[in-house]
Amino acid sequence: MINSFKSTTGKIASIRGSVVDIWFKSQLPAINTLLITGKDKQIKMEVYTQLDAHHVRAIAMTPTQGLARGMEVISEGDQLSVPIGEHILGRMFDVFGNTIDQGAPLKNQKRKSIHQSPPSLSKRSTKSDIFITGIKAIDVLIPLERGGKAGLFGGAGVGKTILLTEMIHNMVGHDKGVSMFCGIGERCREGQELYHEMKDAGVLDHMVLMFGQMNEPPGARFRVGHAALTMAEYFRDEEHRDVLLLIDNIFRFIQAGMEVSGLMGQMPSRLGYQPTLETELSKLEERIANTDVGAITSIQAVYVPADDLTDPAAVHTFSHLSASIVLSRKKASEGLYPAIDLLQSNSKMATPGIIGKRHYELAQEIRQTLAQYEELKDIIAMLGLEQLSTQDHRIVNRARRLERFLTQPFYATEQFSGIKGKEVSLNDALDGCERILSDELKEIPERAFYMIGTIDEALKKIPSKEKKGIEDEKKSTSENEEVDTTT
Repeated sequence: MINSFKSTTGKIASIRGSVVDIWFKSQLPAINTLLITGKDKQIKMEVYTQLDAHHVRAIAMTPTQGLARGMEVISEGDQLSVPIGEHILGRMFDVFGNTIDQGAPLKNQKRKSIHQSPPSLSKRSTKSDIFITGIKAIDVLIPLERGGKAGLFGGAGVGKTILLTEMIHNMVGHDKGVSMFCGIGERCREGQELYHEMKDAGVLDHMVLMFGQMNEPPGARFRVGHAALTMAEYFRDEEHRDVLLLIDNIFRFIQAGMEVSGLMGQMPSRLGYQPTLETELSKLEERIANTDVGAITSIQAVYVPADDLTDPAAVHTFSHLSASIVLSRKKASEGLYPAIDLLQSNSKMATPGIIGKRHYELAQEIRQTLAQYEELKDIIAMLGLEQLSTQDHRIVNRARRLERFLTQPFYATEQFSGIKGKEVSLNDALDGCERILSDELKEIPERAFYMIGTIDEALKKIPSKEKKGIEDEKKSTSENEEVDTTT
């Protein structure tokens, strides 16, 4: 219970789509109170604003078919709550905390309100740790923060959901933590597919899934993120475990808020977004934090409308993140998966004090090589590779090998690609990049670096005749170098 509010009833005064005005004779229910109405008491609403001494305006969280003026509305003074505890692992829920995986219903469940405050500053941890994902491109160039927030920015169909699915697989494989997947306003079939994929992979027992899909009313989509966070906070605060929270898609949360704001008659701001965009996003994002007992590390897919990174939704989300992973349609069209734009992506963790001097210098050299290659692309397009100097030739060769080495076969795409998924340690990834930059593998064809795990697999891909030729060439060059030094 929120306070000493007694159960009270009111009557529906007006209905406009998902917006319902309710008349109460005396005591008005507080903001965010859950209201129940309908013939079978199946229609649920949340109080959004108090209009006057007798009226409140609520937003429906279920379809409003069958509602009529004069219908009775019950308020028990409770807020929307979800079940918490060890028994929710391996289950799939909706925003009300009901199981939707066709399994047995939960019994004797302890519930908690979805409206919680962020952890206080005194409880937050000030230590910066790196969160290893097993994905080469991310661990080397865009290291993620344990207890931080990372954004996956990209348009439709560039691989945001696949990357999230891969991270779940890798985390559960070697971590004792819990993965929480929150689907906001995405396709219904994606939830079904993800559930069965995780079940087949044997990682479902370490996961909780929650969905508020695109066919649900905006009120439900607007609250599903808060509901998922309440479950994640239980594992962090009560069980002192690390939680990986994956949100797909944070733009749909902003979009649901925009719909609710429009239905409530608020004046829209730039590009039609709600005037309260920053406040609503902050209420959700600030609850994701690293405390002295555990951490919630969040990776959020962010749909970018028309691939425009200056869109207010993308700009406001950027300000909360410790790492930004930008997915590129151009890279996807070239078949370089994960299709990460390595030059546009960045991380606040990429400093010598956090990741170490060797890793930092190597990452800077990789970025420099890729940036120089980007500049040379125009010259290559106009004049061809033959017109480049020897130094520029080396840069192009290194950059093209690095681009291909930083691709990776995923467990999540095994059924489509036929290539077995691979997880790569940070040391193996750094070692591979170092060997490419030192020109140690310059004789190996580019194609050998594509879709491999560690660098040793590049040599295995070459036919034995070709491999022998490369080894002979390396031997002769080393002999020539010895002769030069003696003379």
